[in-house]
Amino acid sequence: MFTVNEYLASIQENLAPHTESLLNQLKTLTASTFAADVELLDFAAFIEPLSHEVSITLFSMDRDANEVFEEEGTPGFAGSKSVLDEIVYAVVPDNQSEAFDAFYEEHEETLIEEEQRLIGEWFRTCFEQAGGATVELPCYFGVHDEGQTLDLKRNVWIDEEEKWD
Repeated sequence: MFTVNEYLASIQENLAPHTESLLNQLKTLTASTFAADVELLDFAAFIEPLSHEVSITLFSMDRDANEVFEEEGTPGFAGSKSVLDEIVYAVVPDNQSEAFDAFYEEHEETLIEEEQRLIGEWFRTCFEQAGGATVELPCYFGVHDEGQTLDLKRNVWIDEEEKWD
């Protein structure tokens, strides 16, 4: 009833309608100036697997893995900002939820990795189209608490700890 390829294709289909909204948010960010203390931009995706929802937040960070906050009188952006409110990335009809759960459990390791990759690649494409190359800071995308992060400038997945070096 379910296949890995069909499931992954459905994620791409469900992300597509949100591309323009994400692009608009990212265009605003890529045109921004950042506070002098900001050393990298960290985009974190928060995935809710039970409801198949994802949201993405930007955190301005220093190299010690600390969030940099806006200070009065300091020019430029610092802090955090939502760039994508919760959206549904997969739709499972109620009458198929048990079958889907069995399918997902059987392929969980592959599906989790591929979901993250698909969402990351979609985000990276939007970031590039929004002028991400013009941002002078290092920029990363990762799923919260997952260990891997996508270097948006080099288009490579790296261990999350490497971005602090």
